[in-house]
Amino acid sequence: MRRLVAVLAITGLLAACSGQGGPPKPNKRQLAQIDRALATAPGAAQPSTIVAAEIAFSRAARERGQWTAFRLFAAPGALLHGKDGPFPILPWLDTQKDPPEAVQWEPRAVVMSCDGAVAVSQGRYRDPDGTVGNFVTVWERQTDGSYRYIFDVGGDDVPQPPPKKPVEDGNIVVTAIDLVEGLVATCPRGGPGSTPPPPAIPMGEDGKADAKLSKDGTLRWRWEHRPDGTRYIAVDYVYQGRWLTGIEQSLVPTGD
Repeated sequence: MRRLVAVLAITGLLAACSGQGGPPKPNKRQLAQIDRALATAPGAAQPSTIVAAEIAFSRAARERGQWTAFRLFAAPGALLHGKDGPFPILPWLDTQKDPPEAVQWEPRAVVMSCDGAVAVSQGRYRDPDGTVGNFVTVWERQTDGSYRYIFDVGGDDVPQPPPKKPVEDGNIVVTAIDLVEGLVATCPRGGPGSTPPPPAIPMGEDGKADAKLSKDGTLRWRWEHRPDGTRYIAVDYVYQGRWLTGIEQSLVPTGD
């Protein structure tokens, strides 16, 4: 289902929560409010839950420390796609100290498998020094129903965009978070195994590319680390019997 997902009423509830032992979680009253807000939305796949996770993740980075937040929201075995390729992030995080000020980000699009077990978010970030760029994060639903990321990649815009003009009094400003594009895979009508297989893709050199298919067979995400250092990620999903590309992102090396 291709749709625009209004998320502020739901994600604001989750973003307002906080916790000391792990990622922020809503209380019973907030959970009831969220359930009512989602009651009219069909299916288990709700892009708004991923937007809520992203907002809570970004807020935890701001309030509790950047790398602390990355630890809290990481799934076991999570990968970070760095300048030399993907690597396990948790051992690396053990060597990092939180910077004085954290990067901040917000999602612009979410693609989800039909059963909601796997989702991929794409969005924009801003470093404390004002540098901006794009990110893509792959989320996986855990046994407790929460979402943790299993893959993350980000890169600066090259070149950087010109500075924005100051907002004048009386202007109406609509933020990107007000509307997030939500793409949900179509559930197979003929039961398991009835979804058409994804189109073939070239896999390049060993260790320089990989592709993962969701268990329900409705979403595939893949990454490449190209010879020039470009990091590429794409997300394909089934929509009414056809495979479509929901996210495609190339992050060029900056020379750092």
